[in-house]
Amino acid sequence: MSDRKITGVLALFDSPEALVHAAEKVRDAGYRKWDTHSPFAIHGMDEAMGMKRSKLPWLVAGAAFAGVFGGLVLQGWTSAIEYPLVIAGKRFFSYQAFFPVTFALGVLLSVLASVFGMLGLVNVKFHHPVFSSDRFGKVTDDGFAISILASDPQFDANATAALLKEIGGDVDLLEEEE
Repeated sequence: MSDRKITGVLALFDSPEALVHAAEKVRDAGYRKWDTHSPFAIHGMDEAMGMKRSKLPWLVAGAAFAGVFGGLVLQGWTSAIEYPLVIAGKRFFSYQAFFPVTFALGVLLSVLASVFGMLGLVNVKFHHPVFSSDRFGKVTDDGFAISILASDPQFDANATAALLKEIGGDVDLLEEEE
């Protein structure tokens, strides 16, 4: 009896084009818990994987507008209502003078929304089963790979490995000790 548990399958490919083609085949086969790995971004990979557009731009834009609106309201309230002072004959609500703080708050809230939004929307894994493969190190230099996790509802070690071999992958089973 083996004390090693299969956690997924890793397949290495020769080129970015082969990886995009393989991603389309894996997507069409119905797998859900899989990912592609390459040393650089590959144009068209999101479409090949069937990924939806991110919600992050909407979060960042909302935060930017909230920062701009909040800056204007804060400065307008303090200078025109709460503590009105006539300075150099200017109106109480002098929006031109509010630009630096308004811009800074818009940028600040955009940055915070992008960082925390990304962390909230992305499933960050500090340990991934591909790290157990010695061959995965090639991906950081000149390798292109697909990994399919054993937690995928459609995963079958033999059938998944056969699919990846059929589309041109050099297959490696991912195992970890129990």
